[in-house]
Amino acid sequence: MRIQESAEDYLEAILVLKQQKGVVHSIDVARHLNFSKPSVSRAVKLLREDEKLTMSADGALELTEKGLEIAARIYERHQLLTRWFVELGVSEAQAAEDACRVEHDISAETFQKLKEHFGAI
Repeated sequence: MRIQESAEDYLEAILVLKQQKGVVHSIDVARHLNFSKPSVSRAVKLLREDEKLTMSADGALELTEKGLEIAARIYERHQLLTRWFVELGVSEAQAAEDACRVEHDISAETFQKLKEHFGAI
């Protein structure tokens, strides 16, 4: 399943915020990603239409099973790639930035081989 990088970023942000805060609203996502509220509202609308998240009457965002699967995959990649880059001597900030780029483009096969080679969390 291939989705746009921006959708993966939104799903990952919702997962991270849910872990941190328990309840996530669009404004939380906007602040976390440093995006405008209208941009987040549009993305949320598209993700809801694609059945990757739901929104309760009070505006709380919840990942569907499909959305959670994507978010968890991207978040795992982000965490492991960041850790590996830091272990190579890359600064924490640069490692996180680079991991954010690579996490979207690396194939499942290559990422699995990296996990086998370096070990997973």
